[in-house]
Amino acid sequence: MREGIIELLRECATDLPADVESALVAAYKKESGTAKDVLCTILENVRIAREKSAPMCQDTGTPIVYVTTPPKADRIRIRREIIAALRKATSSVPLRANAVDPVTGANTGDNTGEGFPAVHFREWKKKRVRFELLLKGGGSENVTRLYTLPEKSLNAGRDLEGVERCVLDAVYKAQGKACPPYFIGVGIGGLADATINLSKRQLLRKVGDINKDSVLARFEADAVKKINALGIGPMGLGGKVTALSCKVGKQHRNPPSYFVAVSFNCWALRRRTVEVSL
Repeated sequence: MREGIIELLRECATDLPADVESALVAAYKKESGTAKDVLCTILENVRIAREKSAPMCQDTGTPIVYVTTPPKADRIRIRREIIAALRKATSSVPLRANAVDPVTGANTGDNTGEGFPAVHFREWKKKRVRFELLLKGGGSENVTRLYTLPEKSLNAGRDLEGVERCVLDAVYKAQGKACPPYFIGVGIGGLADATINLSKRQLLRKVGDINKDSVLARFEADAVKKINALGIGPMGLGGKVTALSCKVGKQHRNPPSYFVAVSFNCWALRRRTVEVSL
């Protein structure tokens, strides 16, 4: 298990998934001028990172691990293996040491600490453990937005039009701060923390997948068009492509509460999945 997680971390940090790279290539073909030059540099960076097995960004991110286990699996052991693998990968990949104490400013030096990495557990009936890894860069995390509807300043009510207004507002405020073109995850729900987590989970979805909810599927397609009409473009320097995808998830809410969370990922959507036997 430990060696599998180390390899997962290596692949995630040094090579983009095929669907992500294909989306970048498609954006490159649409752009011209400075925007095209930016995407050319990004794609060259991806190529070099893959060939040299080197991290594609100096910020190797906060590791977020979504673990799906059989019932009665030893979660303490699994968490211990994740931490041990991360410590080893920090030196062997290498990954930048990113775990910093918010009070003292001390860096642990091995990418582990309180709540670091972030590990989330779920269950299924299979006799295997699935690890879904997202290396979330700090720049894209810094522009995360949480809205409470209704939001008077946006004239956003408690409906999908209001949600769309929130998404467009979040992208407009982010501009180029988080290295677009973006992958965007949206959560709609009734608990603030759960809604933010839901929005992050959307970043695990394939670029070309279609939401099972037909209403949300239309919302996702329309949102990408409207985001790209903002003209922010690659790295915020202007262009036709600001977002490569927008994925939406929903959870039931308590009547008084209506939250919308918008999570961003930069062009380097570093996500990988592996399954191992117990």
